[in-house]
Amino acid sequence: MDINVLASAMDVGWTLIAAALVFFMQAGFAMVETGFTRAKNAGNIIMKNLMDFSLGTPIFWIVGFGIMFGSMNGFFGGFDFLADGVVGEGYDWTTLIFQTVFCATAATIVSGSMAERTKFSAYCIYSMIISAVVYPISGHWIWGGGWLSELGFHDFAGSTAVHMVGGVAAFIGAAILGPRIGKYTKDGKARAIPGHSLTLGALGVFILWFCWFGFNGGSTVALSGGMDEVAARVFVTTNMAAAVATVTVMCITWIRYKKPDVSMTLNGSLAGLVAITAGCDTVTPFGAAVIGIIAGFVVVFGIEFVDQKLKVDDPVGAVGVHGLCGATGTLMVGLFGYYAYGSTEIAPVGLFYGGGVHALAVQALGMVAVIAWVAVTMTIVFQIIKHTIGLRVSEAEELMGLDKPEHGLSSAYADFMPFVPNVLGTKAAEKEASMLDTIPVAVEKAVPVTKVTAEGSDHKLTKIVIVTKQSKFEVLKEALGAIGVSGMTVTNVIGCGVQKGAAEYYRGAEVDVTLLPKIKMEVVVSKIPVDTVVETVKKVLYTGHIGDGKIFVYDVENVIKVRTGAEGFDALQDDE
Repeated sequence: MDINVLASAMDVGWTLIAAALVFFMQAGFAMVETGFTRAKNAGNIIMKNLMDFSLGTPIFWIVGFGIMFGSMNGFFGGFDFLADGVVGEGYDWTTLIFQTVFCATAATIVSGSMAERTKFSAYCIYSMIISAVVYPISGHWIWGGGWLSELGFHDFAGSTAVHMVGGVAAFIGAAILGPRIGKYTKDGKARAIPGHSLTLGALGVFILWFCWFGFNGGSTVALSGGMDEVAARVFVTTNMAAAVATVTVMCITWIRYKKPDVSMTLNGSLAGLVAITAGCDTVTPFGAAVIGIIAGFVVVFGIEFVDQKLKVDDPVGAVGVHGLCGATGTLMVGLFGYYAYGSTEIAPVGLFYGGGVHALAVQALGMVAVIAWVAVTMTIVFQIIKHTIGLRVSEAEELMGLDKPEHGLSSAYADFMPFVPNVLGTKAAEKEASMLDTIPVAVEKAVPVTKVTAEGSDHKLTKIVIVTKQSKFEVLKEALGAIGVSGMTVTNVIGCGVQKGAAEYYRGAEVDVTLLPKIKMEVVVSKIPVDTVVETVKKVLYTGHIGDGKIFVYDVENVIKVRTGAEGFDALQDDE
């Protein structure tokens, strides 16, 4: 086989694998956005992420690809429906699918910032417009031979072309949409609204980190001609920036909030990935580490600024991660650029390596131009949607959660849906249960009643209720069992004492922790002295700190054991 043919096949294979990884980023974004929002909107989030890709694919094929890669002029590529002409003019099917998955990534960024209060129909319209026009035009400037690329603007894998476009659109959409109900107090103080599953959020971040090797590394679109070395360097710088940004955010939140904030640290990982994307091919590992540190500071203070100062409700931090860190990463090329763009050659363009201010100025110009383009167009788009079909759901629908009114889902989590259990869950069992329900049974046969009068039936009955920390359950259960208390009812509850909880922070906003997770254990005793139970409970729970719990003691009039009919003292005794 000809060596050139073999090299070409290897390059195509590499790019297609990278395209598959970038596609799988949709799963990562879906998990992050679902985990960082409330469970009652989980189905809606998943549906929006699904439709970003499903709507964006044909729209980008029909008009977007031609606009982005056509050759009409430096500002607009041209119309080429179904991409037939463009693919025949220097581009190929590999480029089409690779750019399609990038387009879908830009679109899906907005989903998280507008979560929990956007009409699904309005979101679908937005998704089609950004894929058809907004992303392709700025993409033409940067990657399609447009005016920015002619000036020397460098965005290797999309800090600006993909992430900042999505981040700016996210900011405009969230600002026009308005905050979620209850997000801000009457005096403007931001309230934390924690997501329902940090586990899902973390899974999404790990998926995105993994797929980012395809997002950045695959942007070499080749492994031949020395590009294998560039791809390897891109892998190193991408990973370095993400890891350092993660550590940076952990340290910042540990200092600011007294504890390392999990969700913000997860955002820190994404911040480092976004910031390195523009210059991953041109910076050194040291430069990538510094970019990671800078991104860590930008994402923490950026999210706080957007949330608490600008009063723009962004549930997942998309504006800080993609918008602000995308812009930061774009500028970093002009500061830390060391290798020739997409090459193994050393050709410093960064200001810190003696390259002067030219590259920095070009990067700044490109950043401002794209921000202006997206801000203006998306403002028009969202305002038109708002004043026609409507952008936001009703207050009642928002409080209910979008899963039910928008998609007919009682819950995206089947295990939490209300249902009446059937024996074995089979049709036969349902039929059998239905037949049994129709057969009249005398009470005497249904419940064999045995009247028992024991010597101890005059014992006083006392109910003791213990409310304490969930972590104390096992030791409390063992201690009560040791003194002979065998019957107990335990429930998970939320509540607070007179101290109203302690101040905590979630993503920089103070959490209302007046209601804390507790357990409530209820026991009824007669034979065992109440004082013995109370002293045992106090001994087990006492730490001397706020939150040890409360003990409530009540008189009980009677206790009846349903199975035997035994009452009072006897109902609390073991039949054996």
